[in-house]
Amino acid sequence: MIGQRFRRIGIRIFAKIAILAVVSGPSAVFAQAHGIALYGDPALPADYTHLPQANPDAPRGGTFSDGQVGSFDSLNPHIQQGNTPWQLRFLAYESLLGRAYDEPFTLYGLLADSVTVNDAQTEITFTLHPDAAFSDGTPVTVEDVIWSWNILGQEGANGRYRSAFAKVESVEAVGARGVRFTIPEPDRELLMTLGFRPIMKAAQYADDPSAFFRSGVDNIPITTAPYVIDTVDPGRSVVLKLDDDYWGADLPFRRGTNNIETIRMEFFGDATAHFEAFKAGELSTMRETNAARWARDYDFPAVQSGEVVLSEVPHQRPSGMTGLVMNTRRAPFDDWRVREAMIQAFNFEYVNGVINAGAQPRITSYFSNSPLGMEPGPAQGRVAELLTPLSDTLLPGTLDGYDLPQTDGSAGNRRGLRAASRLLEEAGYTVEGGVLTGPNGPVRFEIMVPQGSSEVASIVDIYVEALKRLGIDARVASIDSAQFTDRQSAYDFDMIWYQWGLSLSPGNEQLAYWGPDGVDTPGTRNLMGADDPAIAAMIDAMLTSDTQEDYVAAVRALDRVLTAGRYVVPIWHNPISWIAHSADLKYPADRLPIYGDWIGFQPDVWWIEE
Repeated sequence: MIGQRFRRIGIRIFAKIAILAVVSGPSAVFAQAHGIALYGDPALPADYTHLPQANPDAPRGGTFSDGQVGSFDSLNPHIQQGNTPWQLRFLAYESLLGRAYDEPFTLYGLLADSVTVNDAQTEITFTLHPDAAFSDGTPVTVEDVIWSWNILGQEGANGRYRSAFAKVESVEAVGARGVRFTIPEPDRELLMTLGFRPIMKAAQYADDPSAFFRSGVDNIPITTAPYVIDTVDPGRSVVLKLDDDYWGADLPFRRGTNNIETIRMEFFGDATAHFEAFKAGELSTMRETNAARWARDYDFPAVQSGEVVLSEVPHQRPSGMTGLVMNTRRAPFDDWRVREAMIQAFNFEYVNGVINAGAQPRITSYFSNSPLGMEPGPAQGRVAELLTPLSDTLLPGTLDGYDLPQTDGSAGNRRGLRAASRLLEEAGYTVEGGVLTGPNGPVRFEIMVPQGSSEVASIVDIYVEALKRLGIDARVASIDSAQFTDRQSAYDFDMIWYQWGLSLSPGNEQLAYWGPDGVDTPGTRNLMGADDPAIAAMIDAMLTSDTQEDYVAAVRALDRVLTAGRYVVPIWHNPISWIAHSADLKYPADRLPIYGDWIGFQPDVWWIEE
């Protein structure tokens, strides 16, 4: 019921945005402004005082200790090499514009105090804030912006940045504080996201530019962000301190955020050690993703005494996709029938019962749980119009509707395994002496999972037993975080555990997720190697939409193509985030953003009350 209630709210929000698009028109010209919206105008006026999800009266100070399973060997989240604490990308770097997580399609000025788009919507000019400065006190310059753009477009940088590099014709200085990007054809979403890239200090790498691409923990970045890296214990912890001289402390965009003085990021070898550290009071917060554990394991003494509070934070964001990804670059997963057989063999209802007591809903598509998700049954209206011209190339279920299999929850899953066997036989596989055999001999593949997650291990162990009944020799490889990242980036796997988080404003990043360049280019998120022209066509339709209605239809059509592609064996999602935290750690519960507990929420808008 909660998920349904928030989906309805999300639809109302999208309706408001659609009205703005009609009023302003698809070719609206953005004058020099404090922010930029994909459709219509930013919701906040130029004289806004703070973001709606922030408490401007929040006290400042205290220490926030967060934990995660794994390790790290790098402090640079912008390159392919190494494993970096994920929070650094958001806490230790700033961009020209900042995202307001209560508006899916809007960015506001941060390092740039104004932004201008030309009439043709092929040029965007950012004007740097006159006070913008690095943590060493030196000013942010136009040269720093241009250098950052160029370095992130080079080989070795993260694919999320390189994907847009080829689309920009030129980057040039405009006066003392202006930077202009020019693209060959209108793309409003691309223009916006050009302002959402990290800005770094060019002089830090002037003597050795290649140092930027070398993974390591010795090169402490000089950044513009509210937090600076204070101490590093390689592989174990990183401590961030609030910069007393942070240049943007009085910006409306920052008011009521970054309230905590010290942030500690602690790393643990496994999930058990992580949880025990929280119970012992060594950590400030703990996110739970398992419904059964949330109901069963959070009644320890600190909860009973009130020292630890259990908070449930609803959200309206897409479910994304979490599960076992099949690498279509390799046999046997290059055949959609084999992939469907793998999905049929996964007994979701039984696994969900064992792991979650059956409490969590299944991911039904990439954008499920949101207004962008595909609708059940045959494609209708504008979605059908977009897909029908490609009908000869679409996989079964794309146009006529695709549903994941359901079981009765018993361990046997006879119906699912029979369906899987039929599909494998159609694909040319037979069982000989209890071994599934195909054109390349016995079917053997490796399932690569991250080291330290007992939940993932339990899911995969149950799945492997089901695959044995089909005659498949599936072997589990539990890989440490550094090697896991390296093999993932190189697509060196058969089947891999992965999670895509998707937003309410998908755009050009979808090309990096499942676009054609990711088939061969390492480092993208197209882990499955999807090489379907319908995916690229739907992304193009989304990026060139003139109205909000067309945009939503294009995303729903993309959702259909991806889901019917059968690239992932999906598991569950949480329409509610479960967060256990110290009682003195507060958040603005009366002004939750539509993204809920997401990037920009904790610790960004939290504070500590002694």
